[in-house]
Amino acid sequence: MANIHEVTTNEFKKEVLESDIPVLVDFWAPWCGPCRMVAPVVEGIAQKMDGKFKFVKLNTDQNQETAMEYGIMAIPSLVVFKGGSEVHRVVGFMPQEQLESELSQFLSPS
Repeated sequence: MANIHEVTTNEFKKEVLESDIPVLVDFWAPWCGPCRMVAPVVEGIAQKMDGKFKFVKLNTDQNQETAMEYGIMAIPSLVVFKGGSEVHRVVGFMPQEQLESELSQFLSPS
């Protein structure tokens, strides 16, 4: 998980909302089976898109106020933030190729 950082509510604004590049936030919890299925998918994409996207995980059990603020009703929820705003959301498991395709639309042209 070298390319994925755990964030807390206290770090959310700086790490996510103020990021210069798009950020994928993996809202998860340790007891969530589907979250464990999504983790290797996100890790694979994080390795491919390192430097183009920032990847963070937020434990919803430990950071309930942030999860509530963004209306996280089910986990895993993968939320893309760009320019400080939510621009896309995926709830539940998605194959790596499909998720990569969805994320690529938020990359700035080189």
